[in-house]
Amino acid sequence: MLKQLEGIVLKTHDYGETHKILSIFTKELGKISAISRGANKPKSRLSAISQVFIQGDFLIYVTKGLSTIQQGQIIRSHRYIREDIEKTAYASYIIELTDKTIERTEPDPFIYDQLDRTLNWIDENEAFLIPVMMYELKLYKKGGFAPVTSRCVNCGNTIYPFAFSIQEGGLLCEQCKHLDQRAVFLENAIARLLPILENVGIERVGNISVKDYNIQLLRNLLNNYYDQYGGYSLKSRKFLSQLDLFK
Repeated sequence: MLKQLEGIVLKTHDYGETHKILSIFTKELGKISAISRGANKPKSRLSAISQVFIQGDFLIYVTKGLSTIQQGQIIRSHRYIREDIEKTAYASYIIELTDKTIERTEPDPFIYDQLDRTLNWIDENEAFLIPVMMYELKLYKKGGFAPVTSRCVNCGNTIYPFAFSIQEGGLLCEQCKHLDQRAVFLENAIARLLPILENVGIERVGNISVKDYNIQLLRNLLNNYYDQYGGYSLKSRKFLSQLDLFK
């Protein structure tokens, strides 16, 4: 069946000498795999659109197995991501995490929209760590392993202050923090911020201001939390660590 699909290229690998197989997160059908014939040829009309980070309008012959790209037009190339190693590293991370988390042929317009907005934010802004974490938490929720951020994970208490426990999987109140001696105490402002990051759309990120040391605290917590519950080995995380961006 021939379909016109908007999508973001998550992953590519060579197939033979001249072709590529693309993993594309489409707005209408979810994640699909499609062959881009001749994409490795210098003068191929599909070469430009068969790159990671590209958002395009694809004409695809869709099948239950490997689909075939017939035509494609770039919507956004995310040029500035490609020109900056730090932006490339973080964009690669959220792209790979998306590819690992979402299922094939399972449409999710909300996650698609948030990925689109996050890539655009990284492309257009110098400060993008909060949008990255906002999207990251939404993927954790999509994958079924998000931390409990709106109440005590043990007793359900909603009274501040809280500590964050990797071991228990979320917030612990004053009465329950003894359950994890390694739980990290959170300032009330940061504890209140966590459910906002998880549940609020990235389009509202302009209203959120976080100090650098608190951004680093949140980054460390999410890194350790993912190591405990994420379940996927991500090459992009190793790259970020090598750049000393994931501290």
